[in-house]
Amino acid sequence: MIVTKGINFITLIKVRGKYMIWLAAFMASIASLYYFEIITINIPWLPVSVIGTAVAFYVGFKNNQAYDRMWEARKIWGGIINDSRAWGMMVDGYITNLFKNESEDGIHEIKKRLIYRHIAWLYAHRSQLLIPTEWEHTAPSDKKPNYQRKAFGVGLVDDEITRTELGLFLPKEEHNRLIANTNTATQIINEQSRDLTNLRRLEIIDDFRHIEMENVLRSFYELQGKNERIKKFPLPRQYAHMSRIFVGVFVFLIPFSMIPELQKLGTVALWISVPLSALIGWVYVMMEIVGDYSANPFQGLIYDIPMMSLCRTIEIDLREMLNETELPPPIKSKNGVLM
Repeated sequence: MIVTKGINFITLIKVRGKYMIWLAAFMASIASLYYFEIITINIPWLPVSVIGTAVAFYVGFKNNQAYDRMWEARKIWGGIINDSRAWGMMVDGYITNLFKNESEDGIHEIKKRLIYRHIAWLYAHRSQLLIPTEWEHTAPSDKKPNYQRKAFGVGLVDDEITRTELGLFLPKEEHNRLIANTNTATQIINEQSRDLTNLRRLEIIDDFRHIEMENVLRSFYELQGKNERIKKFPLPRQYAHMSRIFVGVFVFLIPFSMIPELQKLGTVALWISVPLSALIGWVYVMMEIVGDYSANPFQGLIYDIPMMSLCRTIEIDLREMLNETELPPPIKSKNGVLM
C-alpha cells in the first residue's frame, strides 16, 4: 500500500515511465510519416472523441469494480483485526481455573497455545493469499514476477514469518502435521476447535464459553472464505480484456486525428502534437493500469492490502494480552510503501 501523501515524479517515472516512452515513440513515428508525406490520412476528431468518451465510461466502470474489490478486502482484514482481538480477550477471560483447579502455569500455557496458534493462522492465511494466480501480474507466466515483487512489493520487507514456516508459533509435531495440508490456514482453525473440545472435556471451560469461542472461530472461517473468494475469482476477464482492447484502439487512433489537425498550423505544431498525443494516450493507459492492479489486492505488490503490517499489529496486541514484553516491532513503510 502506497502511504505517501503524493507520488513524486521520479517514482512515477520509475514505475510507469515505460508507457510514456513507447507512446512517445509511437506518436513520433506516426508524425514522421506525416512529415515526409508518406501518409495523409486525416480522421476527423469528432468520431475519435466519441470513442474516447465511450472508452472513458467503460474504463471508469471497470475501475469502480476494481476499487470495490480492493476496499472489500480491506474491510475483511479489518474484521480479522477486530475478531482476533475478541479471540484474545476470550482466551484471556474464559480460560481460567474457575471450573477446575489448574496451576497458573498450566492456565498460562493453554492461553499461549491458543493465541500462538491463532497468530500462526494469520501468517498462514497471508502466505496462501500471496500465492500467484494465472491472471495476476505476478503469475508464473509473467516474465519478471520475482523482480516485480522484490522491487515493488513484498521484497521491501524482511518476511521472516514465511522463511521460518510458522515454526515460531506452532509446536514442531503440530507444525509438521498442519503444514502438510492443502489449506494449512483452514486446518489451523480446525485444530483450535479440537483444542476447545478437549478443554470442555477437561471441564476447563463450560458449554457457554465453548459455544462462544467456537462462534469466533466460525467468523474466522467466514473472513478467510471472503478473502479466498476475492483471490480465486478474478474481475471477469471479459471486462478486463475488452477494456484493454478499447484503450488500445483509442490510443492507436489518436495520432491519425491529432497530428494532421495540428499539422495545418505548421511544422512546429506538427512536432508539438507528439507529446500531446502521447500524454492523452498515457492518461488512458494509466486509467486502465490502475484498475487492473487494484482488482487484485493480494499480489504482493505496492498496491496491495498491507497484510504483513496488519498481521504484525494483531500479533503485538495478542502477545501483550499474554503479558509478553519482548515483542517484534511494528512493520514500517519503506520507500513510501507499507506491506
